[in-house]
Amino acid sequence: MPRKKEEGKAPSRAKPAGKPRRAPSKGGRPTKYRDEFTRQAALLGRRGCTDPEVAEFFDVALSTVNLWKIKHPEFSEALKLSKAEADLRVERALFERATGYRCREDDVRVIEGEIVVTSTDKQYPPDPTSMIFWLKNRKPESWRDKPEGFNDDAPPPAAVTVTVVSGRKRANP
Repeated sequence: MPRKKEEGKAPSRAKPAGKPRRAPSKGGRPTKYRDEFTRQAALLGRRGCTDPEVAEFFDVALSTVNLWKIKHPEFSEALKLSKAEADLRVERALFERATGYRCREDDVRVIEGEIVVTSTDKQYPPDPTSMIFWLKNRKPESWRDKPEGFNDDAPPPAAVTVTVVSGRKRANP
């Protein structure tokens, strides 16, 4: 016997017997991201890896790494902090190179069949190239290649011609 419709209500549908329903899929491929990637990303950042190198390590596209940084804040923070640590180490090394530094070294020699280890303090002098690099980046207003007020539109300076009659110095003038 057919059932009567109740006024104002839509007919109810019975669930089919069998498997329970899953939540509807968002579509697309499942993510390769795993929680342990955060620790691995931190290690890669400390070693100075760039984002393309991180992507290569995880065998994903650079866009995927960028997406992971958006969707997983802990992954993003691990990369940021570890890259900052690496940058600080490089800055410190550049500073030491620019100002000179001293370090302890062991000199190992064989003397009369015996190994002799002698500790020495080795002094490394300041490196002018590192100094220039440091100063151009830290104080560009004072150390840029083009000084302030340099005008590219100004006419070139007047040419001066020097004629050398003789390049030898005479003993008796």
